[in-house]
Amino acid sequence: MKIAIVGSGYVGLVSGVCFSEMGVEVVCIDKDSDKIEKLRNGQVPIYEPELDTLIRKNLSAGRLSFETDLTSVIDTTDIVFIAVGTPSDSDGSADSSSVFAVARTFGASISRYTLLVTKSTVPVGTSVKIKAIVHEELLRRGVNIPFDVASNPEFLKEGNAIKDFMSPDRVVVGTESERAKELMSRLYRPFLLNNFRVIFMDIASAEMTKYAANCMLATRISFMNDIANLCEYVGADINMVRKGIGSDPRIGQKFLYPGCGYGGSCFPKDIKALIHTAETVGYPMQILHAVEAVNERQKRILFDKLMRHFANDLKGRRIALWGVAFKPETDDIREAPSMTLIELILGAGGEISVYDPAAMEECRHKWGDRIQYGSDMYDAVTDADALLLVTEWKEFRLPSWSVVKRLMRTPILFDGRNIYDRHDLEENQFTYYCIGN
Repeated sequence: MKIAIVGSGYVGLVSGVCFSEMGVEVVCIDKDSDKIEKLRNGQVPIYEPELDTLIRKNLSAGRLSFETDLTSVIDTTDIVFIAVGTPSDSDGSADSSSVFAVARTFGASISRYTLLVTKSTVPVGTSVKIKAIVHEELLRRGVNIPFDVASNPEFLKEGNAIKDFMSPDRVVVGTESERAKELMSRLYRPFLLNNFRVIFMDIASAEMTKYAANCMLATRISFMNDIANLCEYVGADINMVRKGIGSDPRIGQKFLYPGCGYGGSCFPKDIKALIHTAETVGYPMQILHAVEAVNERQKRILFDKLMRHFANDLKGRRIALWGVAFKPETDDIREAPSMTLIELILGAGGEISVYDPAAMEECRHKWGDRIQYGSDMYDAVTDADALLLVTEWKEFRLPSWSVVKRLMRTPILFDGRNIYDRHDLEENQFTYYCIGN
């Protein structure tokens, strides 16, 4: 079987590499010729554990290749996946223009039955529009070539994407014909052999499943952050509360960790898109509006604590940040809480020094010489008036507090992920602040 994946960003690249690792012949396609040339040479444009190793391995095995043009490979391709970006438009809707562009190219170039599958996160009903576009192109050509559309949303977690793909909780496939279902069953046979769940459903339900899953996870995060903030007012300990409610099997412990807000390329965008979809049919998503509002407020909670501690005066204060990426094991800073924090601190006259194990280059692209960059976690805190833990990378979990205290101007720590022990910090003579305690 041969597949083509259009879009060599995070989703497309990880999917393509993992399919090739399962023995499928894969062509990853992207219009960015510089990116494609680098990928052909085994150079990976994103940070994701194990991805570089698997790319080089499957390039050498001849199962993985990279091209800039779908039309050059479509005659020998059984399935074309759309994995291009769907960023938020100005009104919060998902911009599906790149998805539709792939559909036009598909319709203008197929010569035999081919299956077109959306792996991009798209609004419910997008498959209907894709199908109409392909029909329009076939009509323009004056040909009647059979094809099908399907939906196969991804559920990858950045930083753990390879494992998620190879050992998934579930694979969701939306189809509308037996022929398409049979082809997707062949593609996912390795998962069926390993007893992973491959769930077939109608296309609209598959499209909705992706949004509903991300919105539910974001809802849990915002709920816990709201409870954590209330705990501070009433004298409760959110860490104890989390353990108490997480022990209920109906609730569970995942995504119940309070913090300084969520970010990334999925949750913020998908919540906005689902809210917009609901508005177009006249249904208000009241819970998601609240989830979004709570998260935006939570992104500034460390700044508010910082301002209270320094009596609303940060002028000339040097503030160190550990972690800039929106989560560990990625260099992605999109919608990260750090972005809000840095702008707020700079706006209040503070100086900033940051260190992140993977995202330093992204930081330089974003802020340039407006902030300073530590060579390591200890360099970043040198002469700092306060330290903010924003991303819970493993290397930040057990620092030498005696070294940190010696390097800092004043030993003050704001723990945005509640990973440290208050007693331990206070024993080391730190002033310690966290979330919900």
